[in-house]
Amino acid sequence: MSNSSSISHFLLLPLADMWQLQLLHFCLFLGISMAALLGNGLIISAVACGHHLHTPMFFFLLNLALTDLGCICTTVPKAMHNSLWDTRTISYAGCAAQLLTFAFFISAEYSLLTVMCYDRYVSICKPLHYGTLLGSRACAHMAATAWASGFLTALLHTANAFSLPLCKGNALGQFFCEIPQIIKLSCSHSYLRKFGASVFTTSLALGCFIFIIFSYVQIFRAVLRIPSEQGRHKALSTCLPHLAVVSLFISTGSFAFLKPPSISSPSLDLSLSVLYSVVPPALNPLIYSLRNQELKCGLRKLIILCFQKCLSLSFLHQGL
Repeated sequence: MSNSSSISHFLLLPLADMWQLQLLHFCLFLGISMAALLGNGLIISAVACGHHLHTPMFFFLLNLALTDLGCICTTVPKAMHNSLWDTRTISYAGCAAQLLTFAFFISAEYSLLTVMCYDRYVSICKPLHYGTLLGSRACAHMAATAWASGFLTALLHTANAFSLPLCKGNALGQFFCEIPQIIKLSCSHSYLRKFGASVFTTSLALGCFIFIIFSYVQIFRAVLRIPSEQGRHKALSTCLPHLAVVSLFISTGSFAFLKPPSISSPSLDLSLSVLYSVVPPALNPLIYSLRNQELKCGLRKLIILCFQKCLSLSFLHQGL
């Protein structure tokens, strides 16, 4: 193909060559997506309905759950459709939309994880200023900034990737539209144009990473100064879920993009892409709900309330 104007669709990487394996992947993705939808949906509902969860930490957790739902809903449905119908095509416009949406949610998630780290830092290192530094208006501004930065980053990358002339075919080495895969199809020799957006985003991501590391160093120093063992345990219990989510997010994403080219292969790239794009959104609700007693209490109340409403509707229906 001579240029990008002649490309009407892209070919995604099939999850498997055999129909039986494709059906197995469909069932696996269905299970993961249902778990992610259920877990994140319960967290959103519990935080929205539980007045005792209307705190900065759970407000940011609600936003994180929204980004997880967005990531899952952007990539998995198309992969399930391709596996079930034994196809691998995606339209040019559909690929651009998928790339923009996924980059938006994944960038917003990283920004939100950074904001949540600041929340934990203020809570443990500056508890007397918590209400001042993290009031309702400040939390709303920080969440809005995280979403806005995610959108601007996604827009920058999408515009940069699809403005490059594409002349190396239309086959992508990934099961969804991803920025590096689009750039690989480019025949442009303008390295500044190709990698300028990547340098900007890498610098931003590195700045967030350094902030997270610095914050946790201060947090652990403050925790070690707490005299009682119970106090130290309580302080750490509020940080461990966030630290686990950040570690899962950064480790899978970093290894997927920074692995040596010598060990790269289609099967390994596919496995790593599933690890950083599909697995974290499904595991994050489990990680947070296992360690947080307040959230577990809110989820329990929500389930009981739903059960009582279903029961009352059933009795009402029987009475009619």
